Amino acid sequence: MNEHYARIIEAIGEDPQRPGLKDTPERAAKAMEYLTRGYQQTVEDVVNDALFPSDCSEMVLVKDIELYSLCEHHLLPFIGRAHVAYIPSGKVVGLSKVARIVDMFARRLQIQEQLTVEIAETLQNVTGAAGVGVIIEAKHMCMMMRGVEKQNSVMKTSAMLGTFRSNQATRNEFLSLLR
Repeated sequence: MNEHYARIIEAIGEDPQRPGLKDTPERAAKAMEYLTRGYQQTVEDVVNDALFPSDCSEMVLVKDIELYSLCEHHLLPFIGRAHVAYIPSGKVVGLSKVARIVDMFARRLQIQEQLTVEIAETLQNVTGAAGVGVIIEAKHMCMMMRGVEKQNSVMKTSAMLGTFRSNQATRNEFLSLLR
């Protein structure tokens, strides 16, 4: 990756050997590896058997999970928050695992719409929950730094599975807890 970054620096008209850029290809490659580390993870690794029997059948909500991802169309960041809820059906997942699932998928080249669905479907599959709701709100650098250059736009996406889709009261409870 280092060589590719050096070629990109040259292609924009810079000298990758000048003092300020000399180590940039290596730093950029390390940063890209870190920003896309989700490709090196699996759901099994992230959850790590942190599933626990539970009689809880009420909504579990983890709000304001910060996320950082890269838009697959421009390789520019989008930054935001995920709100993830589920209705347990016999087992709950360790609290930190919800955030780790968000991070695993966010740390891949993504579009927000797909990220939202991947988180919801994964939590549903891992827990066997009666329902899962995920809402993501994010600011996209591809909208802010280039093209239309709108600084205050926020994209919101949602995925509702099981009772979050079929039961309006469940969906309303989730939405009211976010306010």
